[in-house]
Amino acid sequence: MSPDGQILWDRRGHTAVALIDRPARRNALSAALCDDLRTHLERNHDLRAVVIGGAGDKAFCAGADLARRADDTAGGLTHGGGDSFRPAFERLLDEIVDFPAPIIAAVNGHALGAGMQLAVACDVRVVAPNATFGIPAGKLGVAISAINVQRLVQAVGQPMARDVLLTARVLAVDEARAVGLVQRVADDAVAAAAELAEETARLAPLSARAHKAMLGRVARSGSLSAGDRDDLAGLEVGAFASDDLQEGLAAFSEKRPPNFSGR
Repeated sequence: MSPDGQILWDRRGHTAVALIDRPARRNALSAALCDDLRTHLERNHDLRAVVIGGAGDKAFCAGADLARRADDTAGGLTHGGGDSFRPAFERLLDEIVDFPAPIIAAVNGHALGAGMQLAVACDVRVVAPNATFGIPAGKLGVAISAINVQRLVQAVGQPMARDVLLTARVLAVDEARAVGLVQRVADDAVAAAAELAEETARLAPLSARAHKAMLGRVARSGSLSAGDRDDLAGLEVGAFASDDLQEGLAAFSEKRPPNFSGR
């Protein structure tokens, strides 16, 4: 295995599980790992649900690999140096947010710094009881991007986002659940998230695509303008005109599980 670790990608029909496999560094992310995971997602837009987790049971992702981040460009993070991690990380998060199907974070341990930002970018979070969340940027002298601040505020609200960012507070699962960051708790977060992905993949994919796009537009804009509503109306019309709607209605009438085709 490369010192940078690897992304273990396991496609299972309509779903996939992606694990950050770098347990020696608590699954810390590098630019290369961000690019690898993003490439897998970009090549599998036909999936109906994806799980992102970390290998092992100690850490989901301990953030950016600070040692690698300091060395991966000429000059590193010395004064006047560069940073290749943040652009790669932001592209990964944008792909997760814009991915046409639900992405579930299986938070099987500590989610710190970039790890918490990664979990927040996902649609749903399934969390192990030993997980923690925090962004210790103030202890390192870095500032996270404005878009990630926005996502954090949308996930936990202004008061808790201020507490997390301005005091470097670390949240236990009960605290994170109380503010809406955690949707489900399971002893084996990866297994539970994979099961949820399978359940989600049996739902109508056009509905999921439309709702995720609408939720994303609301998250970015705060409210929908007339132009936003016009842009998104096609997704609603497409779902109502689909073969899947006819299948859903027939299955309901016949009291059987639907078999959606995505058309």
